Amino acid sequence: MAENVMDTLRARGFIKQTVYEEELYEKLGKESVPFYIGFDPTADSLHVGHFMQLIAMHHMQQAGHKPIVLVGGGTGMIGDPSGRTDMRSMMTRETVQHNVDCFKKQMARFIDFEGENAAIIVDNADWLLNLNYVDFLREIGAHFSVNRMLTAECFKQRLERGLSFLEFNYMLMQAYDFLVLFRKYGCALELGGDDQWSNILAGANLIRIKEQKPAFAMTFTLLTTSDGKKMGKTAKGAVWLDENKTSPYEFYQYWRNTADEDVEKCMKLLTFLPLDEIAELCRYKDERINRAKEVLAYELTKEVHGEEKADLARSQAQAAFGGLEEDLPVREVKGAATVVDAMVGAGVAKSKGEARRLIEQGGVSVNDGKVTDVNMPVPAKEFVLHKGKKVHVKIVVE
Repeated sequence: MAENVMDTLRARGFIKQTVYEEELYEKLGKESVPFYIGFDPTADSLHVGHFMQLIAMHHMQQAGHKPIVLVGGGTGMIGDPSGRTDMRSMMTRETVQHNVDCFKKQMARFIDFEGENAAIIVDNADWLLNLNYVDFLREIGAHFSVNRMLTAECFKQRLERGLSFLEFNYMLMQAYDFLVLFRKYGCALELGGDDQWSNILAGANLIRIKEQKPAFAMTFTLLTTSDGKKMGKTAKGAVWLDENKTSPYEFYQYWRNTADEDVEKCMKLLTFLPLDEIAELCRYKDERINRAKEVLAYELTKEVHGEEKADLARSQAQAAFGGLEEDLPVREVKGAATVVDAMVGAGVAKSKGEARRLIEQGGVSVNDGKVTDVNMPVPAKEFVLHKGKKVHVKIVVE
């Protein structure tokens, strides 16, 4: 066994809460422990919100432990009330399977699905969809106190707005998942974001009650900015790992624009760079922190998209700020007569109204000159368009 993975996770800032900590530390130090993390298969790509889980799975597997990826094909038909104010839409088995296939390709960059301690993917629909309700209540429901459940943070938030009985079952379902994985694969540890603490703890307790064997829970710090907002959201929505949803250039730029005070935390949590190298990069809090941001953006783009696309994204970003036009992302637009047409055609603005507003606010430049006229015609068949400080594209008018 390698160095105890809990030391690694703690040093890099992952661990938020655990139970039976000394017992878990000892177990992780002397034997291979199958562990699981749950993923909601409601989209065909993972996003930045899943990033920490992927990195944690990598650290765990490298230390000799077996990852079990649980996709919630069954619980996804109910919806987890944690951190949500709405109910989820139901999914078909086919949709879930398609999404899982997409997940696996992305996860394979972080964890191994072959060899020793190979990761496996399981779908809780396999055991949840055919449950006998009365049997389930007798075997599982008897061990849950409604009073205690109602004190859980995930339920408290929803109670004011209305919590359906369907969603109230979620904690029981997730706890039952842990029990099934313990029985089938010897899975003794569930990991997840700290907003899942109540659900994860419920599963570990259920195993200890039903099986009289040790089971463990560990949650991670949520990936938030220094002012408490969840990372991975932009004006356009989530930052996806699928390059068709978020291009490698946009992905790179997202991390390049990390706030100064968040750079070191993101480097520790999301890259595999040694801690002493991170400390050196983040030693200065003046303009030299920009070098650390470039390293962060490059390393994360390389992890997700590979070295070649990371190199290209970096050169495109440098071009945008350094004037090397040939390295910019190219957007082809048909029949654009004005800069406003080109902005909409290139996806830089959602509508002509938005494009005009951006111009009126002084946020649009063409080549090296600011656009002041909302009716400005396109200056040439090819030109560079800048929107604010972050979006720089080469426009080709067909």
